[in-house]
Amino acid sequence: MRKNSLICVGTIGRPKGLKGEFFLNSFCSPAENIIDYIENIIINDEELKLQYIKKNNSKFLSKIMNIDDLETIKGYTNTKLFISSDNLPILSLDEIYWHQLAGMLVFDINKDELLGKVSGLNNFGSTDCLIIDPTNDSIDNKERIIPFIRETFIKKIDQKKQIIEVNWQKDY
Repeated sequence: MRKNSLICVGTIGRPKGLKGEFFLNSFCSPAENIIDYIENIIINDEELKLQYIKKNNSKFLSKIMNIDDLETIKGYTNTKLFISSDNLPILSLDEIYWHQLAGMLVFDINKDELLGKVSGLNNFGSTDCLIIDPTNDSIDNKERIIPFIRETFIKKIDQKKQIIEVNWQKDY
């Protein structure tokens, strides 16, 4: 059984028009996947439901049921949209969701040294990167940013042990 946790899949962007529509910022990859979760989106722990999500060129337009005016929807701008991890498709054994990497310990395979713990992921333009924060047991107190490139830097991910083995020496 999978742990029930919330995953941020997007945010409410700026309003569009006068009838409660807004631009929806999708964090899904590909972005269109957010449409698949319309029935499962949680907004501020409230019982609010999205009426629709429409693709409009490269953007998404959406509307919350029973919010039909500009002033009310303005109050929701930048609000995060969540789904339960239970609503995500089950992946094959060699795949992992980004949120599952958070909290994993990261070891350099060259010297078997603990570099730290994954605190998040970010994309700085060319590739996704792991953000590694030091722990009390880390080799030093440096924050590290390691490109998420399998085989080159990311050598192994062990979900059961919550460990990522990397080819990344402490002085990089």
